[in-house]
Amino acid sequence: MEPLLTYLAKALVDQPDQVTLRISEADGGRLYELKVAPEDVGKVIGRDGRTVNALRTLINAAAQKLGQKVRLEILDDRRAPGSPPAPPAPDAAQ
Repeated sequence: MEPLLTYLAKALVDQPDQVTLRISEADGGRLYELKVAPEDVGKVIGRDGRTVNALRTLINAAAQKLGQKVRLEILDDRRAPGSPPAPPAPDAAQ
């Protein structure tokens, strides 16, 4: 799962050397926290969140096939301190 997500993220950005993926266990599944260069955040999120939602759909489909639960968050240093993170994508199972 990690190689797929890293590969896709690096293909989307201008600075692939700054793509990092942190993995932790949360809410009974895996939490993937993707960090990219500040100027690449918009490319990963996409217009109206379409790109990040497509990434979430892909990793959810792969995880479901493996019987896993995953969540993807994009870490954005540009977000105002204390502001809530972006809402999660709709569940791929629906």
